[in-house]
Amino acid sequence: MKNFMGRKSELAALEKAYRHESGFVVVYGRRRVGKTTLIKEFIKNKKAYYFLATEELERENMKNFTRGLARFSGENYLLETMFESWDGVFEAFARCVPGEKKILVIDEFTYLIKSNPAFASIFQRAWDNILKDAGVMVILCGSLAGMMNKHVLSYKSPLYGRRTAQIRLSPFGFTEFGEYFKSMSFEEKVMFYSVAGGVPKYIESFDNGLSLMDNIESAILSRQGFLYEEPSFLLEKEVNELVSYFSIIKTIAAGNRKLGAIGCSLGLQSAQLTAYIKTLIELDLIEKRVPATESNPEKSRRGLYFIRDNFIKFWFTFVAPYRSELEMENKKFVMKKIRENIIDNHAGFIFEDISREIIGNLCREGKLPFSFDRIGSYWNGSLEIDICAITETGKKALLGECKFSKKPVEARVYFELVKKAVCVKELDEYDKSFAIFSKSGFSEELLAVKKKNGSLFLINNGEPE
Repeated sequence: MKNFMGRKSELAALEKAYRHESGFVVVYGRRRVGKTTLIKEFIKNKKAYYFLATEELERENMKNFTRGLARFSGENYLLETMFESWDGVFEAFARCVPGEKKILVIDEFTYLIKSNPAFASIFQRAWDNILKDAGVMVILCGSLAGMMNKHVLSYKSPLYGRRTAQIRLSPFGFTEFGEYFKSMSFEEKVMFYSVAGGVPKYIESFDNGLSLMDNIESAILSRQGFLYEEPSFLLEKEVNELVSYFSIIKTIAAGNRKLGAIGCSLGLQSAQLTAYIKTLIELDLIEKRVPATESNPEKSRRGLYFIRDNFIKFWFTFVAPYRSELEMENKKFVMKKIRENIIDNHAGFIFEDISREIIGNLCREGKLPFSFDRIGSYWNGSLEIDICAITETGKKALLGECKFSKKPVEARVYFELVKKAVCVKELDEYDKSFAIFSKSGFSEELLAVKKKNGSLFLINNGEPE
């Protein structure tokens, strides 16, 4: 992937902010998600000064900013100028290119705060007294989730109340991903997305000329591959206690979903895990899910934790357990494990997530006669249902099962789903419909049942039959 893809709503938000006399936009999100790429796409053909802060002393960042400003403005005297404060630097920016709308982008804003904890206050003063009334649009961009929340977004931040817009950039969903890879079959898209996920940098690391398995071997399993050490790199850039966070993700990947089970596996009390879990959620690496029937999710005691990032989930499933073999260059052994287990132990579960996204899309497009308040799944003890979508208006529910198998789905899957639905007591008063998702079609028997049953919907390769 080399061309810019997606991000239509985010670009629209930036354009809207640009139309104002002055704008203060915060763009944040996890690493590799495409924040810088989005901003560079937006500032194309605009008068914009892009400054990338570095992990250096504050004085060095000030020098670098001034030199870059000289190139941006054509004011060569700035190459020889040494400002004593950031106020002087921002005043020089406000004066340059008079009469034109200017954009100031500061990328990795949190590095400036790390070098000087007072920088948020310094920039707040510069915005209030220098930039705001100079017709300047400011874009602050950062990756360190905790620091962006604390020093830029939170109520206690000096910058609180200044921003006119904020964009939290998340990985692409399957639909946006699929729009770019139109030449792939539905099954190929699911498999590719199950490994690379929606993080642009991970997608870019794959060679379009190679098969998925060849890409896995070269980009992920090879010690020289870009993604071989990616989880460690990602975490060490964002957190201080790398071992603790690494262990938590590894434990969740092993199937420990409840907070108590995670703590028990690691020898930690649930209360000790709270801060770690909160940070991993902020980093878009894990998420807490509750049954879709829960009307108050925040207070639900039935929450389970899942790895949110497809690549991270794949890595902890198929790379972390075999690091010794990979260090000995025994990729053949690991590739065999992947080929034997990727469908049942990984892609099949991602297909469930994709199906939930597809349900929402089909409803919005009018291809299914529903509009849901909540779309998720359902579990209670040993009872599990892949899809559970609910609308309180009219008390309607759609329950579904997902089968990512090579054979057409049999009618028994539908009949078993109907039996499960009877056991969901929370939906006793709801009008229930059913959906079966497949990537290999449906048996003749199930198609015959569909013809006689208006409450059954069959979704094959993402489209209704």
